[in-house]
Amino acid sequence: MKPVSQLLKARDGTLWHARPDDTVFEALQLLAEYEVGALMVIDQGRLVGVLSERDYTRKVALQGRNSKDTRVKDIMTREVLYVSPSTGTRKCMALMSEKKIRHLPVLDGSTVLGMISVRDILDDIIADHEATIEQLENYIRS
Repeated sequence: MKPVSQLLKARDGTLWHARPDDTVFEALQLLAEYEVGALMVIDQGRLVGVLSERDYTRKVALQGRNSKDTRVKDIMTREVLYVSPSTGTRKCMALMSEKKIRHLPVLDGSTVLGMISVRDILDDIIADHEATIEQLENYIRS
């Protein structure tokens, strides 16, 4: 079980985010540009919410709202679950499963370090399994 800080190190360090007063349309453009399913919502350096594709579909598309007229702050998830850099990936996966979420911001105190997704954890698990298989195959061959 590795800490999520190691997953964040593998990234380029970009904090993909929207601002509360951005339009939902602008946030959707960022989601598409970065090819991600959620953005942190940051206001003056503080995490104030998360905007996900689910927020859009349930609070804009299904309610007949217009994404160019709706602000991120009006549909974002405000009660954000987050983890610290030392939180293990197994604990993150259990939390995501229990709460039925796909993204977790990583905070060190009030400092936003990044966000991990279920995909990040699955990619890491697959890499670990491949390394274990390779080690076992090398052991068997020797």
